[in-house]
Amino acid sequence: MRRIAESELILNPDGSVYHLNLRPENIANEIIFVGDQKRVDRIAKHFERIEFETQKREFHTITGYYKGKKLTVMSTGIGPDNIDIVMNELDALVNIDLEKRVVKETHTTLNIVRIGTSGSLQADIPVDSFVLGKYGLGMDGLLHYYDAAHVRELDMEEAFIKHTHWDHNKARPYIVKNSDFLENILLSDKVYSGITGTAGGFFGPQGRVLRLPLSDPDMNKKMDSFEYNGVRMSNLEMETSAIYGLSKLLGHNACSMNAIIANRANMTFSADPYVPVDGLIKYTLDKLLLIK
Repeated sequence: MRRIAESELILNPDGSVYHLNLRPENIANEIIFVGDQKRVDRIAKHFERIEFETQKREFHTITGYYKGKKLTVMSTGIGPDNIDIVMNELDALVNIDLEKRVVKETHTTLNIVRIGTSGSLQADIPVDSFVLGKYGLGMDGLLHYYDAAHVRELDMEEAFIKHTHWDHNKARPYIVKNSDFLENILLSDKVYSGITGTAGGFFGPQGRVLRLPLSDPDMNKKMDSFEYNGVRMSNLEMETSAIYGLSKLLGHNACSMNAIIANRANMTFSADPYVPVDGLIKYTLDKLLLIK
């Protein structure tokens, strides 16, 4: 078996993975991702018991028990570049023997749910609602660094490129389906679903203009009107496609849940963003109890 070099898989002196500061025994099989470090505590306050906690840089992790079920909640920070770190190091914790530095013969599958905040692209998906990402559409280019064509929705990508007249100076959009297993658990009549777009930035890449003009001022309108086999663009954020792509490549289940705090079509913003976020946290925690 190929030994993974120290320069490729970096460990801390205590044997924990470099960025996350975690050892294999520190995490559960069901993991909740959040962007904001403070949201980790907001979720963990629902736990009856905390087993482990650590923080390094923006990566804050708590593992504990919710109604008897062991869960890990972790902050990823913002953006697909951080997701690349988090996904690879989490997978290493369960699928690489860190002492021998070889891939384990038996694969372990993690169930990963993102609880995030997002802006709706559709006028009829209001602020304070919940959206499940059926697909993640990446405009960040991350997945192209991996051999990933077999997990991508190539026909859907071509349709999006044609519909938006995509500028070929930008990274080619990639689209990956969520986990059917987690979607079936998380979806209900309380939740909208659609294509969650993942941008590589917050301002220009999401169509926001302060002082800098955009290369394509109409991109948001083009995305709003994109639909493929009855599935339309629902919302825009900065992590989902990277989570879906790397999860599929690494053999994990992933699904993204977002509280809608802004409606870009109506130019509205939630009166109190904490209300839908707290509602989505409780909704998701209770749904995760269904995983046996």
